[in-house]
Amino acid sequence: MLPDATVAALTAIAVSAALPLFLYGAWIMIDAEAVTWGVLTYHLKFILTGLTLTTVPMVFWMVPRLFGLAGHPGQFGGLATVHAFLGLTAYAFLLFGFTGIVRIFRAKWEHDLYHDYDEDVLLEEIGSERMSHWRSRLRLGVFGYTFFWIGAWLTGLGRFVVMYVL
Repeated sequence: MLPDATVAALTAIAVSAALPLFLYGAWIMIDAEAVTWGVLTYHLKFILTGLTLTTVPMVFWMVPRLFGLAGHPGQFGGLATVHAFLGLTAYAFLLFGFTGIVRIFRAKWEHDLYHDYDEDVLLEEIGSERMSHWRSRLRLGVFGYTFFWIGAWLTGLGRFVVMYVL
């Protein structure tokens, strides 16, 4: 079994590695003149990898230590509480954003754009008269997730430094 300091360092590296993936995923969407299905799926490859690098350490290492599971004392208090609050708020925004992406995926499914693939179909042109609403909801969720994720990341790095470096 690895010492806590080693696992903490690997966790910090994994979560930090998510940041460039999130930034590049955002850049893909910002840089695209037209958001086609191909652009969206290319973007999601980076975002899902970043989410994996963030979520797996959270579920299997951070949460058990926060709540005193897996034979570790609980860590509620100070930076741990701030870190947990910011992280949970980030995931709440992510879930809010998912409510938009689910509607966007459903509209593409209803218009058979998974089987009758057309690279040039714009998301605004499909399905629902509420597509702009769902896209706005997705954007708000992504912005909120990113904002609170950065706060949680910085707080987590601060905790790492205080607990394992100083």
